[in-house]
Amino acid sequence: MARREDPTARQRRLWDEAAPRYDRGVRPLERLWFAGGHEWLGARARGRVLDVAVGTGANLPHYPPDASVTGLDLSPRMLAEARRRAAELGRVVELVEGDAERLPFADASFDTVVCALGLCSIPRPEAAIAEMHRVLVAGGALLLLDHVASTAWPLRAGQRLVEQLTIRVAGEHFTRRQRPLVEAAGFEVVEAERLKAGTVERIAAVKR
Repeated sequence: MARREDPTARQRRLWDEAAPRYDRGVRPLERLWFAGGHEWLGARARGRVLDVAVGTGANLPHYPPDASVTGLDLSPRMLAEARRRAAELGRVVELVEGDAERLPFADASFDTVVCALGLCSIPRPEAAIAEMHRVLVAGGALLLLDHVASTAWPLRAGQRLVEQLTIRVAGEHFTRRQRPLVEAAGFEVVEAERLKAGTVERIAAVKR
């Protein structure tokens, strides 16, 4: 019997494979589904910023010039794309290979933690959010952007059907909801928006 691949190792492999074509493939969705999302995150980020699941660095153009940015990703090839984007922007960014469920940083290391379109495919999102809480200073900000279960039941039913395929193929979930996990981890939600029939959620929260 073939040995089952570790979920984290599988995600690393899938993102490595996707990295060279990721930006081209996601660009139409960014325009139609997540428009303004990266700008929304960047406008709220301050100080020492940790970008979890930084991917190809889509958030990098939108951070304040005086922010000190660290980007973490599971995939070395995604980090290579982010490094290329940072160089094009002339922006100094520390890029670290690592697992969102076990962040390689000390407690209270950051003023802001950002995660855009990452918690939908992290195997244990509750563990990742707990780690984000740990590395934030007291009063630090958590900023999230992701696709979530729709507020409209016909769309939710369609999302459930779609993710029967996407979970198997790419580990990507469409019916997760991050807000309950954020609140359970000890954050206070101070701003939240549901867009596109509730399929997109933006959250700003603070560490209590």
